Amino acid sequence: MEHAFTPLEPLLPDGNLKYCLVILNQPLDKSFRHLWSKALLRACADGGANRLYDVTGGERESFLPEFINGDFDSIRPEVRDYYAAKGCELICTPDQDHTDFTKCLEVLQKKVKDKDLQGRHRLHVDTGLEGDWCGLIPVGQPCHQVTTTGLKWNLTNHTLSFGTLVSTSNTYDGSGVVTVETDRPLLWTMAIKN
Repeated sequence: MEHAFTPLEPLLPDGNLKYCLVILNQPLDKSFRHLWSKALLRACADGGANRLYDVTGGERESFLPEFINGDFDSIRPEVRDYYAAKGCELICTPDQDHTDFTKCLEVLQKKVKDKDLQGRHRLHVDTGLEGDWCGLIPVGQPCHQVTTTGLKWNLTNHTLSFGTLVSTSNTYDGSGVVTVETDRPLLWTMAIKN
């Protein structure tokens, strides 16, 4: 079964794509509040909780993540205490073999009820909001059969795995549609124009 969607639909005023939001330890831009308001599930990866805490100031109670995950080497003690007191789930994962982002995605994957992540996906990349680059990253395990169309450097039954091939610096072929067929979960990444 093929799943079709527009990855940047959450940024469109009339977008209704169901998605989860993970806040990383990076500056939050003007799209943050819009994305937060429409996300089904919201999480922070370690120091991302500091970013959320700092940017929400006097309205923090309206911006409580469902969980914060990581080894907690970046989250400030007062931020950790605040979110714990507000009932946010704190999941400590001390594993140093994976990034806090990867660990957060693994927890998120377990929490998402709809686990239909493998198969064929059609991504509409013609909103005008797309930046220059895109990529595919395996989540938690290698993807042994990845085939794409609509990219400058397409894959045909390739294996994506850290330590071998990870597609982080691709771009579009101009067709406006990217298809991805995979046997395991992949993370789609893409730039957004400012």
